[in-house]
Amino acid sequence: KTANLAKLVTKQAGRAKEKLLQNLGKADKTTDEIFEEHLLNFNQQQANATRLQKDISNYIRCIKAMQAASKNLSDTLSEVYEPQWTGQDLLTVQGQNSEMLWADLAHKLSDQVLIPLNTYQGQFPEMRKKIEKRGRKLIDYDKERHNVQTLQTNPNRNEAKYARAREQMEGAKRTYEILNSELHDELPALHDSRILFLVTNMQTLFAAEEVFHSETAKVYSELEAIID
Repeated sequence: KTANLAKLVTKQAGRAKEKLLQNLGKADKTTDEIFEEHLLNFNQQQANATRLQKDISNYIRCIKAMQAASKNLSDTLSEVYEPQWTGQDLLTVQGQNSEMLWADLAHKLSDQVLIPLNTYQGQFPEMRKKIEKRGRKLIDYDKERHNVQTLQTNPNRNEAKYARAREQMEGAKRTYEILNSELHDELPALHDSRILFLVTNMQTLFAAEEVFHSETAKVYSELEAIID
């Protein structure tokens, strides 16, 4: 364990040094403009999903609060509506219908909108880890590449040491390129998935709202008729 820890610390220190040299402009950095575009899309997609999840969650909390407020109002109206007045029992029934509609809306949005949204958003942390791993492997590759370049320009280089450095560079390059290739496929696919997901998710939301408002309008029409 001690040896593994020492190796990890050494590797992290090497990465930190390489990154510092790159930031200072003292070492060149492997660039990939297409990947950078994929990364921008990924960051925007994750930010949009996080914002949508936050607002949908708050919206459902407000619906539940309205459900409680509606029930309290309905209970109060049933109490102040005097027994000898026509339709007191019908007033209570319509109040219960209203409460049921609020509860049904909250349940549908939680079950059919928020849960799929949580699942959709759950893809981003794992993808973020893979992106960060690619970044580390890229630094490893650049570090080994610069080491080979330094040895290559040294006329008094140790050939065995130079051969090992080239071998390490090729290994680092293969590891980086495998991750890079996978992300070049996975990031655009994830980005494209946003379209079908958002269409399906929003259609479910709006359909639930449409049913709720349509049925609620009927309840209030009945309540108005009772009062008349």
